[in-house]
Amino acid sequence: MTVDYPPQPSQSALPYRLDDPVLHTRSTQPETMTASVAASLASFHAYLRSSKRILALVGAGLSASSGLPTFRGTGGLWRNHDAMELATPEAFSNDPSLVWQFYSARRAAALCAMPNKAHYALAELAKCMPEFLTLTQNVDGLSTRANHPPDQLLHLHGSLFSLKCTSFYCDFQEDNNFTHPLTPALAIASEVSAPYRHIQQADLPHCPKCNTGLLRPGVVWFGEPLPWRVVQAADDFISSGKVDLILVIGTSGTVYPAAGYVDRVRMQGGKVAVFNIDIDESDSEDELSEVESTGSYANRTTWTFEGDAAEWVPIALEPIVGHVELPQDSSGERSSLR
Repeated sequence: MTVDYPPQPSQSALPYRLDDPVLHTRSTQPETMTASVAASLASFHAYLRSSKRILALVGAGLSASSGLPTFRGTGGLWRNHDAMELATPEAFSNDPSLVWQFYSARRAAALCAMPNKAHYALAELAKCMPEFLTLTQNVDGLSTRANHPPDQLLHLHGSLFSLKCTSFYCDFQEDNNFTHPLTPALAIASEVSAPYRHIQQADLPHCPKCNTGLLRPGVVWFGEPLPWRVVQAADDFISSGKVDLILVIGTSGTVYPAAGYVDRVRMQGGKVAVFNIDIDESDSEDELSEVESTGSYANRTTWTFEGDAAEWVPIALEPIVGHVELPQDSSGERSSLR
């Protein structure tokens, strides 16, 4: 489906207050790396080349460089509503107009963001390696828009761009619907200074199959179980053979569900690489001698790369995917991260 990108919303139109300080990260250019970091990267590259089956677990930190704030970040408000309180089945049942306007604003913000180099690097890794799987906790659709092969991409928390019918008797579900706004009435969700206006239920998205049920965003709300099909597919991938390497990107390897997958890979004898702006102490990589750390990985179990995942991941995966550049738009200009 062709994506029609809406005009970039201003800060007040986004679903959160973007009042966090600018993200500053360590340089990952090879010429500026310390000797220990370069040795760690060389060791990781050696192990990466030998790996046959890889699992990537992706969190919100992957999309931070694309301009999307984390869901639970500082100032998580939309028009003075607590964003977490809007992400529940009860909120949708009580006021579908309010919840749909919140999610319409989130869809607009995600569409105005662009996939970054890490999204494209993971997509290329999937194309190069049949036994590679990405399990994303993000709902922003950026991995899909980076042309990540869909059969190697699992959405643990659903997607802003999936829709499903709320009627008990209807099984309609649609994925990758990038239309914005979904109905003309929802255009007000992206208006900068317009006061909140209630939208009649008849003007909200309705099911095209049963013609009566109200559509809802295809995300996992608080209080709902994770999608069984996705959890089962991830379990099947891990159970079907040794996973040599798990990439923990933009999230912590010590918090569930990530910790559960990390533990299972380690129990199989696999190794862990963490890419995140903040590295937990328990995620820290192995203490190795100078000789061991210059390229050998035999005694390593963990690598940690602290900084912007959008910068680190392409460098880390370069031996397999090659040098990653952002695609150019139709005018020949480099796509910008908005």
